[in-house]
Amino acid sequence: MPLSVAIVAQDEAKRLPRCLASVSFADEVLVVDSGSRDNSVDIARLFGCRVLQQSWLGYARQKQFAVNNCSNDWVLILDADELVPRETAEKIVEITGSHEQEFAAYSFLRKNFFHKRWIRHCGWWPERVIRLVNRRQGRFSDNLVHERWISDGAIKKLDLTLEHYSFRNYSDLINKMQEYSTLGAQEMIQKGRRVRWWAPISHGIWTFIQTYFFEMSMMEGFDGFMISLLNAQGSFMKYAKLREGITHGEFGMVIDKNSK
Repeated sequence: MPLSVAIVAQDEAKRLPRCLASVSFADEVLVVDSGSRDNSVDIARLFGCRVLQQSWLGYARQKQFAVNNCSNDWVLILDADELVPRETAEKIVEITGSHEQEFAAYSFLRKNFFHKRWIRHCGWWPERVIRLVNRRQGRFSDNLVHERWISDGAIKKLDLTLEHYSFRNYSDLINKMQEYSTLGAQEMIQKGRRVRWWAPISHGIWTFIQTYFFEMSMMEGFDGFMISLLNAQGSFMKYAKLREGITHGEFGMVIDKNSK
């Protein structure tokens, strides 16, 4: 079965080459660019990729757009800051080369790196993600954040890894925390969630305790402390922004004067 790789990217000139080099085994690599100001598009074309331009639709819809525009039914879904190790690439080739497809999707274990180190704690490992899919048998969820592939058929769990180099520094962690907390608050408002004034505080404290102590972030040194702290801040801000959205009409929602 021929294989496509679907990648969404914006301003990823520094990380995109390593990603593209790791998927040279694919029959097609499609890069959907959402308006890069660097030379990401030139790099993709240099690697022989098919490039489409699409304004940002949100995480789930942008990735669904990429999957929908692939030429082949079997699609490997990647972010520009991920790469496929050789052992995993060989297994993917074996799976897609088989004439009998028992499963509609395959999941992998994702290794997250920060400051050039594999982070084994903080809730970052083990992380299982569905990435090799038959696009005719599934779709992305409608979540604003933490989108996931919903398969219509059986999913095979593979004990093989993908590598993820998402955060380059603490500023990246802070920026992602702000973005995800806003999206998380918007999603909860859409679902009609209501919270008391103490919810941001209690959720923030509990998230730090859970990450730092129960998920053993202290084993990662100062990076583990920072990840725990920013996880807690993200949880605090999500619920604070939820209250702000309810009481002050942020996110284009109707003000609820009766919220406590």
